[in-house]
Parts: sequence; C-alpha cells; structure tokens
Amino acid sequence: MTCPYARFLERDEEPTAATAKLTINGSSDNDALAEILSLTGYGASSSAKPELKRLPSSDELVTYGNYLKLDRLLNSQVLLSAQNDQNKNPVHDEHLFMIIHQTFELWFKQILWEIDSLRDIFGSKSIDESHMFVSINRLQRCVQIWRLLCDQIIILETMTPLDFMEFRSYLSPASGFQSLQFRLIENRLGLPEKSRVLYNQISYKNAFPSSNEQTDLTNSLEEPTLLVLIERWLEQTPGLEDSTLNFWERYKRAVAQYIDFLQSNAQDEPNPTAREAALEDVKKTADTFRSFIDEKFHQQLIARSERRMSHKALQGALMIMLYREQPRFQGPYQVLSLLMDIDALITKWRYNHLILVQRQIGNKQGTGGSAGYSYLRSTCSDRYKVFIDLFNLASFLIPREFLPKLTAEMKMRLAFANNDPSKFDDADDQDLHRSISKRNGKGNNEHCFMPDHEFHPVTD
Repeated sequence: MTCPYARFLERDEEPTAATAKLTINGSSDNDALAEILSLTGYGASSSAKPELKRLPSSDELVTYGNYLKLDRLLNSQVLLSAQNDQNKNPVHDEHLFMIIHQTFELWFKQILWEIDSLRDIFGSKSIDESHMFVSINRLQRCVQIWRLLCDQIIILETMTPLDFMEFRSYLSPASGFQSLQFRLIENRLGLPEKSRVLYNQISYKNAFPSSNEQTDLTNSLEEPTLLVLIERWLEQTPGLEDSTLNFWERYKRAVAQYIDFLQSNAQDEPNPTAREAALEDVKKTADTFRSFIDEKFHQQLIARSERRMSHKALQGALMIMLYREQPRFQGPYQVLSLLMDIDALITKWRYNHLILVQRQIGNKQGTGGSAGYSYLRSTCSDRYKVFIDLFNLASFLIPREFLPKLTAEMKMRLAFANNDPSKFDDADDQDLHRSISKRNGKGNNEHCFMPDHEFHPVTD
C-alpha cells in the first residue's frame, strides 16, 4: 500500500540514488524532513547528534574469531590421557569432561558479573523503579544460567562409570572443590563461614594457596554481601514504620485472631482423637508464629545460625509478601522470589552433582582427598541456602481474610500512579486522592502522588 504522505520522487535530469529528493505534500529536503518529524511526534533533529561507537582505524579488522579469542578458547582442551599415553591416544570422554567443566567456569564468571552489578545497585543510597527493572532482569538471567548448569550435568551423565575410570587416575589431586569462582559466588551471595562443612577437617581456603586467590577470597568476605545489602533494603520497606498503618502491631493482632479461629475449630471437632490431634497442631502453629513475633526468640535463632536476617528485615519481607498485589511491592516481590529461585537452583545443582558422583564412583574417595559422596551430600542441606529466611517466611503467612487492611493513605503510597479516582475502593479513598492532587498542584491526568523519595524502598 502506498504511503499517502510520500507522493513521488522528484529527480534531476539524470536521476540517481544520490540526487533523489524526497517530497512530501509538495515539499522537499529539509521541509520534508521537518514534516516527517512532526508526524512522528518529534521536533526538529538536535544539532548534537549521538556518536556512533566504533574502534579506531586499524589495519586489523574485527572478526568473529579474533573478537572471541577462539584460537585460545578452542585450543584449551589439552587432554591428560593423550599427553601421558605412550601411543598418544586420548580417552574419548575426557574431552566431554573438560568441556563441561570449562563451560561451568565461564558461566560462573558471568554469574559473578551479575552478582557484582546487583551489589552495586542495592548498595546505592536510593533505589527507584528503574533499578527494580534492572535488578529483576539480572536476577532472572542468573536463574536461567543456573537452570542451564543443572542441565549440563545431565549431559555429563552420558559418560559411563567405566568411561570415567579410563582417565580419572590422571586427575589426582585435582578436585572441583578447588573452583575459586564457585567459592566467590558463595561468599558474595552471603554464605556464612560457620555454615560451611569442613573439607578434610580444614578450611576451604587451604585449597587456594596462591596469593592472588587468597586476596580474592579475603575481599569476597570483607565486602558487603548481597544478603547484607538485601537485608538493609528490606529494613527500609515503605510503610513498615508508618504510624497510620502500624503494620507490625496489627499483624500480631491478626495472628492472635487466626490462632483463636484455629483453636475454636479444633475444639468443635466431635471426634476426641481428631480433636486432640487438631489442638496439638494449633499449639505447634502458635509456637511457630511466636518464634517470629518474639524478637528475643528471633535473636536466639540468629545466634544458633538458624536465621540470617534481622527481625526488621524479615518484617519488611513479610509485608511485601502479604501485600504483593500493591503496585509498589510487585517489583520487590519478584526480587525476593528470584533470590529464592537462585538458592533452590544452586541446591539442585549440588544435588545433581551429588547423584552424578554417586553413579560414577560410588563411595570412593574424591580425587582431591575428600570423602566424596558423603561430603557432597552434606552440602545439599538448608545450611547452604543463603536466603533460607525467605523460604521460611511462608510459615508466617496468614489467610487474606485475617490480613490487616491497608489504610487509604498507604494505598496511595504503595501505588505508582492512579489517574482515575474511580479505581479506588471507596469514597474516602477518592477524597484522599483529590486532596493529595490539590496539595501537589496537579490535576487528575498527572502523576499526583507523594514525592518519589517518600516511597523509595531504601529511603522511606
């Protein structure tokens, strides 16, 4: 279909592509360009044009191979079986074994790259919604990488135990335990030192003798971890200390009502055996809630390494989970969910590796001298989950019918913008919307909420 605005091309006597002039409604050259820009909603082009990023002039052109350093990358598979066999015959599956572990390390490097960027974001003094989008995007990328790493172990399972035995003896005393990047991932995420299982009764740091490796490990332990930064961010959850909502006190009252409801239902159970079991369940439920509501109890659990985050941070996380439908909490809720996804996938990766080791070598000692299967099995427990507190918050959720209702003002603060007052639940909400609009000097067709700094998660 012909564009109605491009009538024809007016050419010189000897028309060429270089001399053709675009005419629009009888105009040409700059007039035509100005009309195009006006039709697209943009004004005249600025004199300051963006600079195209390119390499300086050079005799050497960028190619696919030299950009990716493929000469080094693809010649890095030096098989020990070929080097040490008298006939220089490689063991076929050693190539797969090496490729898998080299790609592990490449993906570990990318994960560290993403974690460091997330630490920069959550280490900032303020975090706005653009930061939330970037954070979610990079966390999702980490999740997808860990899923891929879990699947890579499945590929390694195509190697049979007898195939592995053909070259395993060459690997001693090397061990996957000596992966520095994996230890840096654990440290930068926030795995506590005291949660680690000792490797041959000594610290994991002893597996890295070089000064550069020791420096990297020390830095990863001294710099703020992602866990610490997420904790600080959660402590500043908007509305957590709002006097008009008084979330924590109202939550505690709601829990009491919920427990009374369960107690009443249990007592109404006609069957004596079922009633006794139901009452015992209610008691256990009440004890579970008490472990969170009682701050002293919470501190005792932290001292015993059974909890990681501060009491206030978990209050913020709980508020986000309970009111996740509110626009202001939708991004933070995704962040919390993705952090749990990463923890779960790392545990799955550990478990897949554990099963692989059991299938390949049974209960034999590892090439690095570890207990092998039994050592790896101990790393699949909850003690290795960095964000275990977020998983356990599900224990403290209450049904929606018992959930404390948000005040009208809190609904406003937890909304990005609501241009239609009719969307609010009741007349009081609509009146508050109008009053804030008037106070800010804005009409109903503009963003009319409180200044951004009043509801930034880290500055509220």
